Amino acid sequence: MIRRLKNNPLVLKLFRLIFVLLGSLPKKKNLVIFESFHAKQYSDSPRAIYEYMKKHYPDFRLIWSVDKQAAPLFDGFGVPYIRRFTLRWFLEFPRAKYWVNNVRLPSWMPKPADTVYVQTWHGTPLKKLGTDIEEIHMPGTDTASYKLNFVLEANKWDYLVSPNAYSTEIFTRAFEYGGKVIESGYPRNDVLSTPSETLSSSIKRDLGIPVEKKVMLYAPTWRDDDYFEKGKYRFEFQFDLERWKREFGEEWVLLSRMHYLVAENFDFSAHAGTVYDVSTYPDIRELYLISDLLITDYSSVFFDFAVLNRPIVFFMYDLENYRDQLRGFYIDIENEAPGPIVQTEADLFAAINALKDSDVRSNPKFKAFRNRFSSLEDGHAAQRVVEAFLE
Repeated sequence: MIRRLKNNPLVLKLFRLIFVLLGSLPKKKNLVIFESFHAKQYSDSPRAIYEYMKKHYPDFRLIWSVDKQAAPLFDGFGVPYIRRFTLRWFLEFPRAKYWVNNVRLPSWMPKPADTVYVQTWHGTPLKKLGTDIEEIHMPGTDTASYKLNFVLEANKWDYLVSPNAYSTEIFTRAFEYGGKVIESGYPRNDVLSTPSETLSSSIKRDLGIPVEKKVMLYAPTWRDDDYFEKGKYRFEFQFDLERWKREFGEEWVLLSRMHYLVAENFDFSAHAGTVYDVSTYPDIRELYLISDLLITDYSSVFFDFAVLNRPIVFFMYDLENYRDQLRGFYIDIENEAPGPIVQTEADLFAAINALKDSDVRSNPKFKAFRNRFSSLEDGHAAQRVVEAFLE
């Protein structure tokens, strides 16, 4: 019932009117409001910026905007928050001096003139973005509407965080963004630049992973054109988990990190003790820290994981379709990927065996990749971002 009301055009017009009226009131100059992934996560660069400001800027009031379903997560972390679209939210959000977010806000939400909107985005782009996508295959929208909504959103941003020069060029064009860019590295990667063995051991213990086991992380993305209906997408494993267990289970465990759009489709209970479902784990950065090897496809996770100088295998079983029909890539992935690209289960397992004990830092292709995409990841990105938008 509540969801239907929130999607009602008349209700959204009322929300917008209230937002405009309250946003015209004087700003609460030391108030910063954070959101991550549609107010459903305590994660990513907004979390890193929040934690940096909490430590170094005690005079600021730092609050998270949170979806109702995510409230227990924030209660567990003891993080101050307001529930999205409640009376208190309307009294706080439009009047906050600063917004920090990593995805688009609802299209009905205008940005008040005196608000500083910091958009951190959520990944170095491999797949085409925004207006660079030639044809949209998602249900519930069309190509023209999708691109227009992106441009309208980008017009609200005062600062856009970029991890490197490569991303800056793409972001400004694909979002048709003409505002200020903070080319700083990603704040979320600060923790990866100086990984802590103590923190890693604590994370493994909390997940119930035996201390002697090595960890393999499988983190694929979703497919725009493979869906049940609007907002409900399909995804099927293309390698056999029983065979994986026979091949690697004595030494390794597998963390399965499904994209949030398909995560609810999976039940790994039959593989308890071997496969750990970490799709709803609050922050993927901690999963990177405990993982000795990453398997992915077209997800931007590999740009971040490479900061750790650990092996990456690209399981791109549908490479031709994804590259030529669905999205398209910005880089020549087949020549620039910092790890082998495989398309069959047999080749995947062979690649894992070949890489699992290797030192990727000696690989010239891996070094070239790190130099191009991760040169700014020095552990101080959050500091650079905060100092830029508070100037």
